[in-house]
Amino acid sequence: MAGLAPGAGRGRGPGRRRRHVLPLAHGALGRRPAHRQRARARCGDRGHRDLALPAQRDGGASGRVRVLLSGYYGFGNLGDEALLAEIVRGLRGRFPGVEIAALSADPPATARAYAIAAVPRWDLGAVRREIAAADVFLSGGGGLLQNATSLKSLLYYAGLVRQAVRTQKVVGVFAQSIGPLDFWGKGIVREFCKGITFATVRDEASRALLSSLVPGVPVERTADPVFLYDVPASGAEEALTRQGLGSAAQPLVIACVRKTSAPSEVTLRVAAAVDALAAQGAHVAFLPFQSPEDAEAATDVIRKCRSTPTLLPGGDLDSVARAIASAQALIGVRLHSLILAARFGVPFAAVVYDPKVCALLRLLEYPLPALWERGARKGDGEVAARLAARLWSERDALAAHLRARLPETQRAARENFEILSRYV
Repeated sequence: MAGLAPGAGRGRGPGRRRRHVLPLAHGALGRRPAHRQRARARCGDRGHRDLALPAQRDGGASGRVRVLLSGYYGFGNLGDEALLAEIVRGLRGRFPGVEIAALSADPPATARAYAIAAVPRWDLGAVRREIAAADVFLSGGGGLLQNATSLKSLLYYAGLVRQAVRTQKVVGVFAQSIGPLDFWGKGIVREFCKGITFATVRDEASRALLSSLVPGVPVERTADPVFLYDVPASGAEEALTRQGLGSAAQPLVIACVRKTSAPSEVTLRVAAAVDALAAQGAHVAFLPFQSPEDAEAATDVIRKCRSTPTLLPGGDLDSVARAIASAQALIGVRLHSLILAARFGVPFAAVVYDPKVCALLRLLEYPLPALWERGARKGDGEVAARLAARLWSERDALAAHLRARLPETQRAARENFEILSRYV
């Protein structure tokens, strides 16, 4: 077990009494790491059990806390990578000397990016050993406890929670949105999350749902840790210039889209909004959060546009955040594109493809109606065009509203770590 962080081989007793075979999550059913990460992910998983940087091998018996994180990490999704970055930063700020490990689809990339230990999420033996070695198991952040993606995805994440509970760890559902859950999904969460130590959730609907499923567990509403994200001050102009945006004479609008369950309707609404903003003199640029999926969704929209928006290459988290922070407005389907826009005071028009986006708009008390949501009248491009025109004409007031909401939202985001500290 070379390369394990201190104590990673301890505590096998409870983990071996009841062996729970975890089904593969949705990542194994078709999603893979970003193209440039695939080869590393394959090589890293062969004969590989864990990665840790040397700085984390010196804990010994010092009493340092070891935290294991479970989430949709290592797939090249910038929203989830932003979550991991902020959770790691928050843990280090709250618990000096903390040892952090994460379950990842690309352990080498995760270990390098965040200077933490990284464990192949498909290696069930390594996962069990890490759960046994950890003091704290955190499921999150993100939207893990839902079966809209698949039942197997829910079984994977909830199964990890159950394994951690059985090994008598501090177990937290951390910075999550709960649901959608059907009858079977509710039963799984009710049974598998029984006995968790605490939970923090990103919205009131999630708090109510989880409280009903695990009565007696303290469930507190917080906010997404990405509201605390700080873009590096240096290199902003250079990064934008590399993407062809640094010297643009036109005001910039960023669009971040993804595939949804209503692709034709969302595509038409977003295309109408893009054309309306272009008519106001804006340059609209599509920015993928996960390639190639988001680039394909953006291409579908661009084909429907009368104007000539551009499709930017995918970048790392900092470069994408810089682009959003530099924009005059944003059209967002991706949840974390909207969260980053709110963080930087960039007004946006949202597509509510999932309840977690609706919950975000409620949290922000955002005055602009959604560009599209379930139940919207089909083919109504005029509504989208009017909303886009309103976004543009009211952008200063909307930006001021977001800036006014930020201190309270960031306080709620910090509460995730305050609450964790009560149990560690």
